Amino acid sequence: MTTNIFGGCACGGVRYAVSGKLRDIIACHCEQCRRTSGHFVAATACRREHFTLLQQSSLQWYSAVPGYRRGFCNVCGASLFFEETGGPRVSIAAGSLDAPQGLHIAAHIYTAEAGDYYAIEPGVPSSSGGAHNVALPE
Repeated sequence: MTTNIFGGCACGGVRYAVSGKLRDIIACHCEQCRRTSGHFVAATACRREHFTLLQQSSLQWYSAVPGYRRGFCNVCGASLFFEETGGPRVSIAAGSLDAPQGLHIAAHIYTAEAGDYYAIEPGVPSSSGGAHNVALPE
């Protein structure tokens, strides 16, 4: 039996379900993530085939880089998803999950672009670019 994991935006205009396992969290400190979220982004991810949009009446996509896009709610402004168009995974803002999932921050990426108003958590693998070793669950 597969247990669904649910989440969505603040106003309910976007709701989703994940039928598989979630990846531990990667904290992205790149300038684009900071500008779209107001801080660094803490994102989990799942395989695309385990992801289902249940409600998408206010879902809007934004593409700053060809081949990649960010999903957000055009009503409440919640930043929700990041994906490579047609790629194998959907990255999901960890704060949009309905219930705690026991996830933890497993890596920090793009630390060279981090804001100067916070410190990156010591003891967690970090990369000045996008490299990390956090596997996507099957």
